[in-house]
Amino acid sequence: MALSMLRSGLLFLCLTTIHTCHGGGQNCMDKHQVVGVLRQMEKFLKGQEMRFTEGLRIMKSKLATLQNSVSKLPQADQSAAPSVCPSLEAPVHGTKFGSKYFISHEVHFTCSHGYHLVGPGTRVCQENGSWSGVNTICKDVSECSSNPCQNGGTCVEGVNQYKCTCPQSWSGSNCQHQTQTAPPEWSVMDDPAFSRRPRCAKVDRAQHCSCDAGFHMSGTSDNSICQDVNECEVYRLDQGGKLCVYECVNVPGSYQCSCPRGYKLLPDGRSCEDVDECLTQQHNCSRGTTCINTGGGFQCVSPECPRSHGNISYVKTSPFQCERNPCPMESRSCHLAPKTVSFHYLSLPSNLQTPATLFRMATAAAPGRPGPDSLRFGIVGGNSRGMFVMQRSDRQTGELILVQGLRGPQDISVDVDMSEYSERTFQAKHVAKVHVLVSAYDF
Repeated sequence: MALSMLRSGLLFLCLTTIHTCHGGGQNCMDKHQVVGVLRQMEKFLKGQEMRFTEGLRIMKSKLATLQNSVSKLPQADQSAAPSVCPSLEAPVHGTKFGSKYFISHEVHFTCSHGYHLVGPGTRVCQENGSWSGVNTICKDVSECSSNPCQNGGTCVEGVNQYKCTCPQSWSGSNCQHQTQTAPPEWSVMDDPAFSRRPRCAKVDRAQHCSCDAGFHMSGTSDNSICQDVNECEVYRLDQGGKLCVYECVNVPGSYQCSCPRGYKLLPDGRSCEDVDECLTQQHNCSRGTTCINTGGGFQCVSPECPRSHGNISYVKTSPFQCERNPCPMESRSCHLAPKTVSFHYLSLPSNLQTPATLFRMATAAAPGRPGPDSLRFGIVGGNSRGMFVMQRSDRQTGELILVQGLRGPQDISVDVDMSEYSERTFQAKHVAKVHVLVSAYDF
């Protein structure tokens, strides 16, 4: 319609122009000019008509595509979703709990005594109006279904009970005990304190006997007795490692762990811990001596300073420290003697994993005075026989390191020294006398 109106308007404009010229108006076009204008107008109108037609074609194509897409959409479900599920009945020999069957509600099932549940114990009403899971049933429990009879025994059903018929050489309620002529290695047979009469009861005219925990049945079914199981020996034969850290003691029906003298049993019932006699005042050290705790015991020590000789003498400044008295200016030997001598006592278990750092030695400068710029460490005495090395760990510290495993009990001494130098000039020497007290045990 718009294109038709445009065409009518342009034609009206041209006719008006021609009419005006015929009426004697000025500046009129001649016939050829009018024809040219009309032809240009016709071309313009044809172009507009082609564009308009193409636009209509594109619009129709898009409308058809949209209509096809809408037609492929799923039809809206006109029916309302179910709000309840069908009713459920209790299984035979069972009970149902729950009477509401709305969406998300649950129903539960249990079985009567002597029956077990097969299927889900709970079912839920789902949004599609069906119950989750499958139908639940209650199945009769067979006393023999779990195969309680061992070692080839035959299970016979009873009323809420069963009975095992045992083959020859086996006895017990479940045929679990072997009738032996020779007792096993782990059985205690020669001590009446480790034997008990079995507990027996008649079931369907048959006698069934059993033993308490920690005992096993011995003898024949007619003349049986409960013998103690030596758990310590069983554990050893099974090669299961150490049942007790130190020693296992068998007792009737069980076992106990014990610790050596000087140690106490930890709450786990199997591990041992050293008793610190010095801390608990369980020592007999006299006045003037100091108690040193060791693995399983203690020592009373009173270290002495080196003896005086020449211009060299020492004074005790603490129970474990001696310091050299001032030296005469002209005595070179006095200046080369240790300035301090200290005493150290280390308690170690047997078979300590090596290498292990046992002792550190360091220097400290007096306030306001520069410290040494070089240190040298070494082992200068004792009876260690190559068991230790002394090495520097940083600029001002040396370490005594154990490099060989030690088996106790033994007392090893090692003397280490630290020499101080300043601008390559000897300043002082310090000696530490280390006593290593090795326990007889590795805990």
